[in-house]
Amino acid sequence: MMNMKRNIIRLFAAAASLTVLISCNLDLYPISAIALEEDAALIQNATNLSAIENGILSSYRSLQNGDNMIVEDLMFNAFNATVDFGNNYGAVHKTDYNFTSSDYDVEDFWSSHYTAIKNFNIAIANTAEDKVGEDIAAAAKLVQGEAYFFRAAAYLQLVRHFAKAYSSSASSDPGVPLVLVYDQNELPARASVAEVYASIKSDLDQAASILGNVAGSAGAQKPTIDAINALYARYYLDIADYSNAAAYAHRVIDSGKYKLAATADDMEKVYVYDNKMESIYQCFINMSEFTGNTVTCFTLENTDSKYTNIFRPYYIPSQTLIGLYEADDLRLATWYDNKTAVLLSGNYFNVPDAPSFYCFVKFRGNWDLTTSTVVLNGRTAPKPFKIAEQYLIAAEAEFKAGNANAATADLNALQAARGASQTSASMENIQNEWFKETVGEGLRLSCLKRWGTGFSGRPCQPTAENVVQQGDAFLGKVFSNTDYHFQWPIPAHEMNINKNLVQNEGF
Repeated sequence: MMNMKRNIIRLFAAAASLTVLISCNLDLYPISAIALEEDAALIQNATNLSAIENGILSSYRSLQNGDNMIVEDLMFNAFNATVDFGNNYGAVHKTDYNFTSSDYDVEDFWSSHYTAIKNFNIAIANTAEDKVGEDIAAAAKLVQGEAYFFRAAAYLQLVRHFAKAYSSSASSDPGVPLVLVYDQNELPARASVAEVYASIKSDLDQAASILGNVAGSAGAQKPTIDAINALYARYYLDIADYSNAAAYAHRVIDSGKYKLAATADDMEKVYVYDNKMESIYQCFINMSEFTGNTVTCFTLENTDSKYTNIFRPYYIPSQTLIGLYEADDLRLATWYDNKTAVLLSGNYFNVPDAPSFYCFVKFRGNWDLTTSTVVLNGRTAPKPFKIAEQYLIAAEAEFKAGNANAATADLNALQAARGASQTSASMENIQNEWFKETVGEGLRLSCLKRWGTGFSGRPCQPTAENVVQQGDAFLGKVFSNTDYHFQWPIPAHEMNINKNLVQNEGF
């Protein structure tokens, strides 16, 4: 046992990650791993504790970019597939007979979140007071609080994707399996939606109790009380507790620590150079790691003999999305590009004498995180909690609670900062602002599900008619507010190994 214990600790220190440990049966490929004994003293000194903390920070960061964020936007009406999309994300974009429980995007989302949860569970258990020495007990407690926060955030994403929206039937609607203690042999059934949300609340309460004195700051790279309050605001909005949703959002807004970018220069600083002014939580990144595949999907960037820069996107923004922005909206100028040359099906666009249409460049990358002088690689700091979302949560919650004046004030604060016309608070205006502001950030599915809203058609930009896929599965896609695809299927692999699971309707 002692040799095994030392091997586990060595793996932690070497990889600064928990993902080397065994996956429970909820992981996608639970094969060839090292078992963790319940009585193993995993944290023997400050170095071990630091490795544990780095591991959970890395695990959480891995959930904040790439497919974990963009797939749901491709599912709905924000983007059109181009003629060169090569069926990348085709099943989820069309949500036809190809979108099954064996879909890679679904499997990867499930696996990545449960792998991370396994790591958070190990961290929570092994930072308990009786598992660490007195010399590191206080520091270990803070790491435990961080793990509670991360577990709450991961479960919120899982229940948003694989279960129905919280409603009066939440106590009987199937949610996702709750795995709160590391057990490689467990075959858990699905907890109810109400039970999953209760667990999220319990984890948030634990995190708030432990990290309550960890003050927030712009761009904090670890959980703070402000990040916890921001996640509380998401939680309360989901369960329709509008008073608390607005109150927790305003705890963050009214702290005055986070500033909305309100000039073209500030927008570039935040969304190109990762300035921290808007970020309640911003993950660590450097030049040697963490490039998300969003760049492949939207701006696959290269050079050729004719143009210094060219995009070869799989998807471009739909007219539904682009049409919501006014000409002077700072988001249009910063997150969309209709100047860089585009090469599709052997033809150039966005060049002289050729049609010009917008590409999505919100995650194109940070020039300070690449050695190239002409091509960006999509390396950008994940920003899972930003102040703009708190204004949106507050506006929606206040409007739902019947406080239209307060809702309008919060909605207008965001609109004014972004250079958009200020409107009165209505659900349509609030929903449009969510769409414009959070596109590509992994929130679209939860918004549409919460609102009970589908869509009919996803028209393309008028100048892009010859470069996007045609047909009912693409431009003519209809997605009703009762479409069963709002609940992603439990992955086939999980269904095969765990007979206690029940599949979602329709799959």
